[in-house]
Amino acid sequence: KRGHGPSSDGKDVTMDVESVMIQTVTAHAGMSVRELFEACGQAGVQALPFCAADGKVTGRVTLKNVLRRSCLPEYVIEMAPMLNASMSCVEGAEDKAREILCCPIEPYVQTLHKTISSDAPLIKALALMEKNDTSYIFVMDGEDYRGVVTIQGIAASMSGLAVCIPARP
Repeated sequence: KRGHGPSSDGKDVTMDVESVMIQTVTAHAGMSVRELFEACGQAGVQALPFCAADGKVTGRVTLKNVLRRSCLPEYVIEMAPMLNASMSCVEGAEDKAREILCCPIEPYVQTLHKTISSDAPLIKALALMEKNDTSYIFVMDGEDYRGVVTIQGIAASMSGLAVCIPARP
């Protein structure tokens, strides 16, 4: 395989999308915010692809978007530098959190970002993430969802390389 080398334990480390891809479930209509949070937490990812009733991936649901839209009024974001442990500017925050968990995810579905195929080089995934100002990218082979690549997964794969090569001056 292209882009590989020995790891610290002597095994080959590949540097392609499939080698760092995390398999996840997909989000769907009727899924609750709690189910989304649980699925993302179990997989260690920040977003899931959203599938329409016909099974096609049509969007994405991110933890950041759900939390921002449901928990952070604009004035709290603006006041962020002034907030401290003794300040509470959102009344009933815990009750609001409980309420959000039972909500369906549909209002939080966003447009689908660019995707990448499972046989693509990892550098392409990294470049597309940078271009789209995100830290993850969904892996699709045709219309089939395969998983997600995260910036953390890429870094973990790189850290598994056995030999450091000093940077050239």
